[in-house]
Amino acid sequence: MTSAGLLSGRLALVTGAASGIGRSVCEVFAREGARVAAVDVQAPGLQETLKLLKSATPGNHYAFPTDISLPQSVAEMMDQVSKQFQDVPTVAVNCAGITRDNLLIRSTDEDFDKVIDVNLKGTYLVMKAVAQMMMTKHVECGSIVNIASIVGQYGNIGQCNYSASKAGVEGLSKSAAKELSRFNIRVNSVLPGFIATPMTEKVPEKILQQVTKLIPMQRLGTPEDIAEVCLFLASKRSGYVNGASIEVSGGLRM
Repeated sequence: MTSAGLLSGRLALVTGAASGIGRSVCEVFAREGARVAAVDVQAPGLQETLKLLKSATPGNHYAFPTDISLPQSVAEMMDQVSKQFQDVPTVAVNCAGITRDNLLIRSTDEDFDKVIDVNLKGTYLVMKAVAQMMMTKHVECGSIVNIASIVGQYGNIGQCNYSASKAGVEGLSKSAAKELSRFNIRVNSVLPGFIATPMTEKVPEKILQQVTKLIPMQRLGTPEDIAEVCLFLASKRSGYVNGASIEVSGGLRM
């Protein structure tokens, strides 16, 4: 790492920035010199994130409360980001995601639609908007990182909706990588395993203990574990990595 940081001077847009993996990505990116556009539907959480960023890199970080499942909301957010920074993002990390866990036969259409709208459609909307902005400005090294999940590859009991959404994110990323690479934009996905975040706090302790026993490293991952991989994919050090799916699961195979 250079003294200037791996992302020095670059503008990074991060969704899901109010907590968990998204917040950690913001912290790591700020540490590495990026200006951060923190995006989330939870405005109070965004403000807490900004306080953490100011302790690492003073100024140049702003919050944009946004419902990424709504096209108009995403369009307005992108316009605000452009005006606030007088620049376009050259890095985007889509971390926003929700769960509505239940067995297939007990799940509701409303819960299925909501998970797909946030996790998959939201990723699509933000990625499309960011890519269009990057293309307009002819960026030299654009990078989009989408947070998928190992659940999207292996499935999980009680998570048909979540598994479907994350499998979609991975497929979306691979197709976009083929389309956008000629515009100097790389697209990759990160597949976390079980990570200690507010999302996993909803899982019963007994289940978490059982899962931990199946992880060769014998621990849950941390948001920082994921954020550091996102940093690599965002930086020029991964300049020939495109369309990849990187598992960060401690070796867990579900």
